[in-house]
Amino acid sequence: MSTSYRVSKLIKSDKPLFVSLMSRAFAKDPLFTHLFGDSVLDRTASSHVTAFVSFMFDKSFLLNEEVWGYFENESLLGAYIVEKPHESKLQNMKGLLLIGRLIPLLFQMSGQTLSLLNSYMRVTRSAAPPLTHHYLIMIAVQPEDQGKGIGKVLLKHLLNTVNKDTKSHGVALDTENKENINWYRKFGFTLSNETQIDNLPVYCMFHQK
Repeated sequence: MSTSYRVSKLIKSDKPLFVSLMSRAFAKDPLFTHLFGDSVLDRTASSHVTAFVSFMFDKSFLLNEEVWGYFENESLLGAYIVEKPHESKLQNMKGLLLIGRLIPLLFQMSGQTLSLLNSYMRVTRSAAPPLTHHYLIMIAVQPEDQGKGIGKVLLKHLLNTVNKDTKSHGVALDTENKENINWYRKFGFTLSNETQIDNLPVYCMFHQK
């Protein structure tokens, strides 16, 4: 890992870098392949992944979320999206604006896929402790740069942010990769719930301050 790096909040013009990174990093993710198919071999699956990741980026600017990235020079090597604790009234108002961004997604994905995404959000969010907390939506590193400590830098950056937020009691996350559990445990996360969505194993974890 280079010593000349920076962790910065992404701006709207960083969208192409983010979409490229996440689409490649999540190509073999169990949830993504379950929802969209093999985006490496299937062009339609690839377009659906791109559309979904693009939507997630746009959503972060409409809701109470932030996107942070690990840069070396101008190359984005890793990134994460985190949802911050929010006031429900503000969230509801911004949620109305989200509908306009969601409509194009409806035409690109099947009703079954959207239903599964809805079930996933409902189940995983309800599994989180009833405390005000951050929620780690996505975190990824470029495939060729994995194993260099970039993910560690990003996760530590997130935890430092959470620790400084007096409104937050910790951070929740969900993963479908069982091998990720021990990695998150190294940073103080505990397994709070293990469930299944459409026969897909889902592991819900929480880091309490």
